[in-house]
Amino acid sequence: MPTFAPEQLLPFLTSFPGARSAWVAYSGGLDSEVLLHSVASLCDRLPYEVGAVHLDHGLQPSSPRWAEQCRARCEGLGVPLRLLRVSAAAGPGESPEAAAREARYRALAGLLAPGDLLLTGHHRDDQAETFLLALMRGSGLKGLAAMPRVADLGAGRLLRPLLGLAREDLRDYAERVGLEWIEDPSNLEPAFDRNYLRHRVLPLLAGRWPACSTMIARSAEHCAEAQGLIEEVTEKALVRLAGTRAGTLSVSGLRALDAALGRALLRQWTMRLDLPPPGLSRVNRILTEVLNAGPDAQPLVTWAGCEVRRYRDDLFAMTPLPPRPPSGPRTWRAGVLELPFGLGRLELRDDSGRRLDPEHLRHDRLQVGFGMPGLTCRPAAGGHRRRLKKLFQEAGVPSWLRPYVPLLFNRYGLVAVGDLWMCEDAPARCGLEIRWAGGIRSHPGFPASRR
Repeated sequence: MPTFAPEQLLPFLTSFPGARSAWVAYSGGLDSEVLLHSVASLCDRLPYEVGAVHLDHGLQPSSPRWAEQCRARCEGLGVPLRLLRVSAAAGPGESPEAAAREARYRALAGLLAPGDLLLTGHHRDDQAETFLLALMRGSGLKGLAAMPRVADLGAGRLLRPLLGLAREDLRDYAERVGLEWIEDPSNLEPAFDRNYLRHRVLPLLAGRWPACSTMIARSAEHCAEAQGLIEEVTEKALVRLAGTRAGTLSVSGLRALDAALGRALLRQWTMRLDLPPPGLSRVNRILTEVLNAGPDAQPLVTWAGCEVRRYRDDLFAMTPLPPRPPSGPRTWRAGVLELPFGLGRLELRDDSGRRLDPEHLRHDRLQVGFGMPGLTCRPAAGGHRRRLKKLFQEAGVPSWLRPYVPLLFNRYGLVAVGDLWMCEDAPARCGLEIRWAGGIRSHPGFPASRR
């Protein structure tokens, strides 16, 4: 039977022109020990510098000793080591496995400079476990595609050079060359899902189908290929079905799609906006409840980290809106006013662009409030006095954004509606300009400033 040799990795490891540094994720366990030893033996043939990074999660009493063992091992191989300490404590309702994984990748992503490579020791049996975990969670093709051999991570790229090898291949190599590795006792704890699959489920499957890990990994490759085709189709559809605002989709265009394509498109759309994709039930609710809602409805579908809303023919996906600010006015005394709940900041400027303190207005001290749709304003650009609701409608501001627009008053009444309108019949208005920036002001549901 052919045995693993580090030279087998050279074609892959040298196929990344422009890379300046490669970091081996080094835990000291069998997989990373084999990877580090292999890469270290190839250093003189690689077009970039090689280092190792060890993450101390602080979850085991032996963690400090393991870190020292890794340091000594790297010194023996002539590979510089970076030691990172991370907090991997799980939050309420979060699995310890997921918390550790998120903390690990967050720390590793922060290490990478543009173009850097991170090498991990994931192998074919890890791929089979990942596929089965995704299967048990009811994942779609993207989840069943499991782990790609190359993926973006932070400013660099994540590589899995050993993904085509079995755990036994790595153990055979380690024993042949006399490597020693750390055995983390938590890897034997069957309470963790991955360990349960590794020690209970996969051995049972292998007893019936000896090549099961190979076949499962092959299925993951098929899923990855199919997912790639779906992404190619949906990327083209996203361009064709773009709404009238940045990042939105056309409701009427989505209605005309086949349901399966619509589901794929919605998932791809949210991921393109760097939002967590919806599960099947949320996707179906968007296709039925949101797309088919009446013109005066305010349909909303939410999940962790994302919400989808509609206004007219535009479908919006966004991070959840903050709590509605209280309507009661607050006095703006000096400087830049930071609005509550991350709604941005207000500045007052004169006609030359110089920033003013509201105290310059003396008797016309400004107050700021929210959510008073019954008010009226005659825009400075001319026209009749109109209710704010009508002005918002004409400007295309969605009804669910309107309560977040700061309303500015002086002793005579309404002076300005954010930076959207200055009200002509406010005596202190002349020569002044309100600037609203940051926070929610960048939402695509707002028109450009009407300065």
